[in-house]
Amino acid sequence: MPIHQHFLLHKPYKYLSQFINNQTRRKNKNLLGELHDFPEGIMSIGRLDEDSEGLLLLTTDGLESQRVRSKKVEKEYYVQVDGLMTEAAIEKLKRGLTISIHGKEYKTLPCKASLLKNEPAFKPRTRKIRAAAHGPTSWASITLTEGKFRQVRKMTAVVGYPTLRLVRIRIGEIRLGEMEAGDVMEVSRFKLS
Repeated sequence: MPIHQHFLLHKPYKYLSQFINNQTRRKNKNLLGELHDFPEGIMSIGRLDEDSEGLLLLTTDGLESQRVRSKKVEKEYYVQVDGLMTEAAIEKLKRGLTISIHGKEYKTLPCKASLLKNEPAFKPRTRKIRAAAHGPTSWASITLTEGKFRQVRKMTAVVGYPTLRLVRIRIGEIRLGEMEAGDVMEVSRFKLS
């Protein structure tokens, strides 16, 4: 039986969730392999888009990847949005709403969502979000059991609050904690519940 390796990674802003670049239009992009000397056969479990940050799990075990991606495992995101998000918008997010996935309508599953009273203590991004003169922003927590393409961004846009910054802080019981952008930690297994 092969011995597999598992890692936690704080994916930085402007990195692709992949190890090799096989597309010419994505030349000169930052890849995860630049952050650490990972073993052969490593894969990211799920993805975070290039503009998103936060917790990403990596493994050499395909079965472990399936377990993490199941709808039994919660994924929590802190999202900074344009404007002061209302409780009415939070309620719409919780109930599920219709977004577009690859040109087709998709109804999201009900989820957990709440406004954050205090701004999270994340370090500033390498590129500024935007000037304060453009108006207020607010933060919310959104917890999903699914992970469609750019789902959180599409959900906040549908309720009228475009996403400015998105950070995944938790997968199951695994938390981003004090890890900083680019940090990698090897673990013996993923504790999901």
